[in-house]
Amino acid sequence: MEQKPWLKLYPEEIPFELSYGNTPLPAFLKEAAEQFPDLTSIHFMGKELKFKEVYHSALKFAAYLKQLGLQKGDRVAIMLPNCPQSVITFFGTMLAGGVVVPTNPLYMDRELEYQMKDSGAKVIVTMDILYPRTARVMPNTKLEHIIVTAIKDFLPFPKNLIYPFIQKKQYGITVQVEHHGHNHLLKEILKGTVPEEIELSIDFENDLAVLQYTGGTTGFPKGVMLTHKNLVANAKMCAAWLYKARKGKESVLGIIPFFHVYGMTTVMFLSIMQGNKMILLPKFDAETALKTIQKQRPTLFPGAPTIYIGLLNHPELTKYDLSSIDACISGSAPLPVEIQQRFEEVTGGKLVEGYGLTETSPVTHSNFVWDRPRVKGSIGVPWPDTDAAIISAETGEPLPPKEIGEIGIKGPQVMKGYWNRPDDSEQAFRNGWFLTGDIGYMDEEGYFYVVDRKKDMIIAGGFNIYPREIEEVLYEHSDVQELVVAGIPDPYRGETVKAYIVLKEGAAVTEEELNQFARKHLAAYKVPRIYEFRNELPKTAVGKILRRVLVDEEKRKFDERKEA
Repeated sequence: MEQKPWLKLYPEEIPFELSYGNTPLPAFLKEAAEQFPDLTSIHFMGKELKFKEVYHSALKFAAYLKQLGLQKGDRVAIMLPNCPQSVITFFGTMLAGGVVVPTNPLYMDRELEYQMKDSGAKVIVTMDILYPRTARVMPNTKLEHIIVTAIKDFLPFPKNLIYPFIQKKQYGITVQVEHHGHNHLLKEILKGTVPEEIELSIDFENDLAVLQYTGGTTGFPKGVMLTHKNLVANAKMCAAWLYKARKGKESVLGIIPFFHVYGMTTVMFLSIMQGNKMILLPKFDAETALKTIQKQRPTLFPGAPTIYIGLLNHPELTKYDLSSIDACISGSAPLPVEIQQRFEEVTGGKLVEGYGLTETSPVTHSNFVWDRPRVKGSIGVPWPDTDAAIISAETGEPLPPKEIGEIGIKGPQVMKGYWNRPDDSEQAFRNGWFLTGDIGYMDEEGYFYVVDRKKDMIIAGGFNIYPREIEEVLYEHSDVQELVVAGIPDPYRGETVKAYIVLKEGAAVTEEELNQFARKHLAAYKVPRIYEFRNELPKTAVGKILRRVLVDEEKRKFDERKEA
């Protein structure tokens, strides 16, 4: 208790330690189908699926993957927004013994090709409008099969007839794919395949469930190896933390995408394990979300600060009844205190800040939702079975309270390592502690605080953005001599991406031209929002560009504007 002072703060309902058993993730869907067969598992734009329907569809998908020759441990990429297909194919892949590679639907060719090559995925599940992009990268990867679905496939009548026209108006394309050769239609698979019960042969502690990509400032994204135990442990920790939530009685608003480990764990896995209804939205639109909350009455709402800010800033917020919301844990980026207070006033529920990383499945800390006061500016205390400490850069040992160092984590949710990167895996740990790259301190009670990021990663609107990836794209422009990309303060997105550019002599490229160039190679959320042209960039004596100097300049300007 002395080494974990936060345990003294736990309400009696939260145990210090949990039992994780030996049940792999897909077995929880089978349990839910047996325990809650006729309860709604998924609500999607008016369509509802029961737990038994989701399970039978997942079994059909698993059987089809096995027919395609999928072996245990083979990777299956899932490039979908939040929709019933994402849940079905996720669990179907695991039932077949495969490893899921969650893939952002916003990825452009370069990003998609890199992830497919690095993961060695054999199969990808994607949307019809994303098929051309997937087909273009396929020859340069190990992909053997493309499984295609469409939003309309799981819409009720008459929405399923109307949606293709809306989609064409929105995206300007209509894609027709035949169920033939290496192209497969999920609708045909679920119609024609017979579900078969599968005997799972999964090593709970060691077998991978998910290969989740994250990045850093030293190169392209790395595959984080998350085992069944990692993900089950974190979902069970979440259930323990939300101790007032009733099994089989809650509804969870699923806006946080499942290709992000936070949405995957706190919405998809937790809902399946607890018999909760998932209310899924394929993208965040404030008005749609407000209407959905009023009509569907969700009780739990994991989110990111930008989502809560977007709702609070909607001009007709007061028209909507949000009183069904009991609890929200905010992740992905720091949560402003004023947003927390306003959201609680509007909903009458609780909104608390949590903390975690892709490498920790993801949550390690949170403020208490009920029965304890929140601590301003704190990320909270470690979850059950989670040990945390402030690690000295000099000794690698834990520091006493109020001393600043790097946050280190131990616990069953900590990753197995980085995919095919043994050196990076080894460097991520010191004396058994996973080093988060975040600098902070712990107070005497056991509350943790983040004061800075060791890494230069940008968190904009809940997305992790890695400057070097953007820099490498912009450096390909023939007019660019030198540049650096940094995250600067933004009142809505938390941070926004800014590029500082030094042009070659005589060059006259405009901000708009650079922007168009970047959009050809990067997902929209990575494209710089601001470009600043400079004659030179600040550097060290050996020529290293001082990104931090530029960031500090922007922070000073931001603070001055706030004070004014």
